[in-house]
Amino acid sequence: MSSDTPDTDLWLERSRLDGMLLGAVSYGMFFLLTIQATIALTRRPRSGSKIAEHRWMLLSYVFITFILGTIGFAGNAKYTEMIWIDLRNAPGGPAALINNELNYWINMMALSCYYIMEWFMQALLLHRCFIIWGWEKYVVWPMTTLFLAMIAMSILILAESSGAVFYNINTQLAYLCIEVGMTVIYTVLVTGRLFALRKQMKEILGREHVRTYETVAAMVIESAAMYSTLGIIFIIAFAVHSNVSNLVFLAISHVQGIAQLLIIIRVAQGRAFTQDWTSTSVAPTTSLTFGSTKNFTDIDLGPESSNGLNGTTDAEINSGPVWKDSVKSTAPSTREQRSELVGDADL
Repeated sequence: MSSDTPDTDLWLERSRLDGMLLGAVSYGMFFLLTIQATIALTRRPRSGSKIAEHRWMLLSYVFITFILGTIGFAGNAKYTEMIWIDLRNAPGGPAALINNELNYWINMMALSCYYIMEWFMQALLLHRCFIIWGWEKYVVWPMTTLFLAMIAMSILILAESSGAVFYNINTQLAYLCIEVGMTVIYTVLVTGRLFALRKQMKEILGREHVRTYETVAAMVIESAAMYSTLGIIFIIAFAVHSNVSNLVFLAISHVQGIAQLLIIIRVAQGRAFTQDWTSTSVAPTTSLTFGSTKNFTDIDLGPESSNGLNGTTDAEINSGPVWKDSVKSTAPSTREQRSELVGDADL
């Protein structure tokens, strides 16, 4: 490159290349976690219990998002080659190719794949949220409206993208705000609901039997924090037209996919809370299923009571997940005897 190239062009090129490298690293992690999730969902634990009631649905989700992410990454990698190798003598050089990337069909293809991939990932978030909230209308309708608005925004962006500079599309900023906002709202709703159920269970069974909720809530927060943090950085950089956005743009969809896969893997392997039970002297050998949160009247604590704990009535037990099996008075002594969160892999 000639010595009279402005520093701003050099920073633009460096940020685009470094962003591609970060995208490659994040895709590698996404690829490995996809394999691990597939193995976890197709393997039965040693105890012989079922991994997930929605196993095939989750396997389909893993497969579809991986294919879409792979096509998008391949498109970005190919265009990176075009910038500095195939089209390096184009008018304006690499800087012009970076700014006018939407003039090339391969970038439109990659952008479309990532948008569709995000539809699937957000749909899974909504499914988890609705399951935990028992499909309450005041949760379902607002979140569904945001989801449909996100899809409409992405389609509008694709319609406006032909011949435009990507970072000048104001609709993209609105799309990012909706998407990141949905993730934050989802995290607040799910963790709030889990802690409310934890309080109810604590009053009924005691402190030692509510750690499931704490661990699952921590798992949700940890996974959402990765994408939310990166998303906020991307929104700020995009709004001020900073080249920092190039460092984030090519990796953000992979990071969101990684966050989803981490939850699927931990739940499918039964590692969402089993280790917590080892610190108590009395632990329930149970399995927690978030298949329904409206009826919390199926607690089986033995023949002494058909409605709950020592004559507790149905009306005294509020909504919450269903506890299967019976509570035993002795702590599990082996790994196979520990309680396992199957959670129908919805968390």
